[in-house]
Amino acid sequence: MLFNFSWNVFCISSRSVISFGSKNRTIGVAAKNQQVTHANNTVSNFKRFHGRAFSDPFIQKEKENLSYDLVPMKNGGVGIKVMYLDEEHLFSVEQITAMLLTKLKETAENNLKKPVTDCVISVPSFFTDAERRSVLDAAQIVGLNCLRLMNDMTAVALNYGIYKQDLPGLDEKPRVVVFVDMGHSAFQVSACAFNKGKLKVLGTAFDPFLGGKNFDEKLVDHFCAEFKTKYKLDAKSKIRALLRLYQECEKLKKLMSSNSTDLPLNIECFMNDKDVSGKMSRAQFEELCAELLQKIDAPLRWLMEQTQLKAEDVSAVEIIGGATRIPAVKEKIAKFFGKDVSTTLNADEAVARGCALQCAILSPAFKVREFSITDAVPFPISLVWSHDSEDTEGVHEVFSRNHAAPFSKVLTFLRSGPFELEAFYSDPQSVPYPEAKIGRFVVQNVSAQKDGEKSRVKVKVRVNSHGIFTISTASMVEKVPTEDSELPSVEADVEGQSQRPPENPDSEKSIQQDSSEAGTQPQVQTDGQQTSQSPPSPELTSEENKTPDADKANEKKVDQPPEAKKPKIKVVNVELPVEANLVWQLGRDLLNMYIETEARGKMIMQDKLEKERNDAKNAVEECVYEFRDKLCGPYEKFVGEQDHQNFLRLLTQTEDWLYEEGEDQAKQAYVDKLEELMKIGTPIKVRFQEAEERPKAFEELGQRLQHYAKIAADFRDSDEKYNHIDESEMKKVEKSVNEAMEWMNNVMNAQARKSLDQDPVVRAQEIKAKIKGLNVRTGQVPGTSQSVPFSSIRLHTVVVSTCSESVEFFERRVVGVEGVVQELNNTCEPVVTQPKPKIESPKLERTPNGPNTDKKEDNLDQGKNVGADPPQQNGECYPNEKSSVSMDLD
Repeated sequence: MLFNFSWNVFCISSRSVISFGSKNRTIGVAAKNQQVTHANNTVSNFKRFHGRAFSDPFIQKEKENLSYDLVPMKNGGVGIKVMYLDEEHLFSVEQITAMLLTKLKETAENNLKKPVTDCVISVPSFFTDAERRSVLDAAQIVGLNCLRLMNDMTAVALNYGIYKQDLPGLDEKPRVVVFVDMGHSAFQVSACAFNKGKLKVLGTAFDPFLGGKNFDEKLVDHFCAEFKTKYKLDAKSKIRALLRLYQECEKLKKLMSSNSTDLPLNIECFMNDKDVSGKMSRAQFEELCAELLQKIDAPLRWLMEQTQLKAEDVSAVEIIGGATRIPAVKEKIAKFFGKDVSTTLNADEAVARGCALQCAILSPAFKVREFSITDAVPFPISLVWSHDSEDTEGVHEVFSRNHAAPFSKVLTFLRSGPFELEAFYSDPQSVPYPEAKIGRFVVQNVSAQKDGEKSRVKVKVRVNSHGIFTISTASMVEKVPTEDSELPSVEADVEGQSQRPPENPDSEKSIQQDSSEAGTQPQVQTDGQQTSQSPPSPELTSEENKTPDADKANEKKVDQPPEAKKPKIKVVNVELPVEANLVWQLGRDLLNMYIETEARGKMIMQDKLEKERNDAKNAVEECVYEFRDKLCGPYEKFVGEQDHQNFLRLLTQTEDWLYEEGEDQAKQAYVDKLEELMKIGTPIKVRFQEAEERPKAFEELGQRLQHYAKIAADFRDSDEKYNHIDESEMKKVEKSVNEAMEWMNNVMNAQARKSLDQDPVVRAQEIKAKIKGLNVRTGQVPGTSQSVPFSSIRLHTVVVSTCSESVEFFERRVVGVEGVVQELNNTCEPVVTQPKPKIESPKLERTPNGPNTDKKEDNLDQGKNVGADPPQQNGECYPNEKSSVSMDLD
């Protein structure tokens, strides 16, 4: 089972906030509500801490604005220190994100009623490899298999394009749409080309430090300065006051999006028991945020430059994200493109819906229309390596900016021993991450050929579906002598290339370039674009990367000096291990420890136990309020005066206990209190419910009895519908009906003598059981008229007096309700539902010399019976009996 997780929308509209308490942790909206009261133990805005060191300048800058403490971990990462279960705990960013995923996983499983094991997670398109690997580690901690890390803007594009029915065909010019997303903390733009069933990301641009949070900070700084001057209060000196101001400024920002007039800001007991107030208009807000609004143009301009698009090439501009609701932001975007922006997508849920669609595409349980997605590499990636004979290094850009992804390329090196490749971002200035290096990859077990020549090593580099660079495989081409040549042209080509001198760096670089350019060939493109199929074998890649032209092979052989005839050789690809040393990745031992803490139940079990305890406490509180309210209302008649006073006194005592001694008790204490209350309250509640349901049950039972009584009366009146029933059998029906009516009257009389505060003589459930036994299947008794009202039943019955004989009869019937029901069911139903006997038509005999009338009669019968109703039961088997036989004797 699959589910999606989007940072922009957690649990549809909940916040990515976690609050830690002395008993449990709360996640989402509940945690957001505790942010002011538990500021030091409520964690939020931690998404950008993934994959970063504590010494990162970005971390040090953000640390000053947080209500919780950031501390360095042993591995140099970012740790979050909180008080949890009355103890100081240190959690990594991966653990915090895993807690969010745990909550979402639990929500998904509760709604789907199935276990969830796979997921799709969205991340900002500017996330580097280190940040992406950190998010994958968080998913692994929860026990989730992340099938794809999806870029936010790619998810938005999928959500937009998969529903469009008017996209151009595959052979037509694609429709270019620009998506603009300004969320809480980042600004992202993307240009996508759409064809029918196809999506291709042309380019992306971003400002990771421009979002709705920055507009909030402008308001907060403004009012902090105003309050300091007006009220002599320093809001930034107290974190709780600052958080309250942030909340109010966020509300004010939203109100200004729909109102241009002056709007007030009022906070009661802000600091030192002082109330504060202020006001601001939309014009003042736009003037205050002019610097932020100017930053919008830069990512838009950069996107158009790298994709070489013009404004007229863009068919539509779709905006999403909460901050795009600011009118000034909309105007800036519209002015840049010279056209109105479109808001057809859900501004808050567009990313999450795109991830959900990707889940459906990847899941075999859903049938989704075919829609291919080609993403783009956001940053150019290069490889650097050292030569064997020189100190110089070789550098080659393997993936350019906006290169199609996922994609694979095969590079070829001439080496006689193990060698090292280092991957890095070619343009570190454009990467919002302090470390340009991605990682080092050591290709091991490389050896020279038996004749001393250097071996050809093929290295397959790939940007996978998560957007992460990796060296997926490495193989060494080994030449093995053989008697019979199976592939002479290929062997000769390999031999010729192997004998080339590798000293020249330019020569080696040309081999590198040729191999990487082979990625543009159809074979490698297929490997790069198909994510569900396995890549081609190295042997196949080696062959297809070679020039199959035999003439060229012969030319290469001519360049070599004449040699004696050599034995034929066979090319074998030997897989080589690759050791990866990445810039940021959790160690296996540390990851296993996190999994043990979270996924295997320690923290989850604590949350579950605390939830059960709170539920038990809430049940006691709910019971107190419910009975106290109803004892003075609908339940008042169903409890005696003395019991009424005693019960109210017990409810008051329980309430006092809840808010004093019972504020923090074990689950069993609340269970015992609830049982004590329900022991008194349940009989009262049952009396009330019985008084409501019993008259309705008697009404229904009376109608059923009247139904049988009417059938018996029709039989006595010689109704032809029942003339096939034997009289002795119908007497059994009458006897059963009379006994049931007598039982009902006895019960009703006994109940009438009981007061409302006494337990009922008969339960509605017993009456319904009798009704169930008396029920006659609809349509089995023909000609049945609607039952008469229950009040008329007493005209046909005798009210039983209170003599001892009647009481004995009543007691016997109460004890044997099921027996009476079964007796009535066995006695009445088989009698009144038996069908009339079938009447066969007389057959005509063939006369010796007369015509054959049998065939004619059959034809007439068939003509008459066309469209006739099927036979019915209960004495009306042939309702059209007179017209069912046609005889022509003339």
